[in-house]
Amino acid sequence: MGLKILLVIFVGIACGIAVGAGFVAFLAVLGIIPRLIQLTKTAKMLIYYELAAVLGVICGSLLGLLEPVFFLSKWLMMVVGISYGIFIGMLAAALTEVLNVFPILAKRIKLEERLLYLLMAFVFGKIFGSLFHWIYFVDL
Repeated sequence: MGLKILLVIFVGIACGIAVGAGFVAFLAVLGIIPRLIQLTKTAKMLIYYELAAVLGVICGSLLGLLEPVFFLSKWLMMVVGISYGIFIGMLAAALTEVLNVFPILAKRIKLEERLLYLLMAFVFGKIFGSLFHWIYFVDL
């Protein structure tokens, strides 16, 4: 019985490492971390970006497995929610930039000269949709 448990632990850790490495590689392929470094001009702090990505994956995996319940104030939850929103927004923006979604969409619907309006429609749609969700469907 002890050998089975050790095998399950080994397989679980190996799968976790594979998924975590895949996620960090996905972030690297999208160019989120290099783009952040370029925009903020903080190339000397590369190790901290890498450490933050790895620790984020580890903590996110643990939170997903353990499903803890936190009793936090509304104000702290607002900061956490805004942080999640910034991360998801950056991830979506990086994915669309890599795939050249906006130029292709603008060309298909013949809005090349009004690309700014298309981008603002997406941005405000996301903002208002998120606000609607948080105001009406989330009990704080």
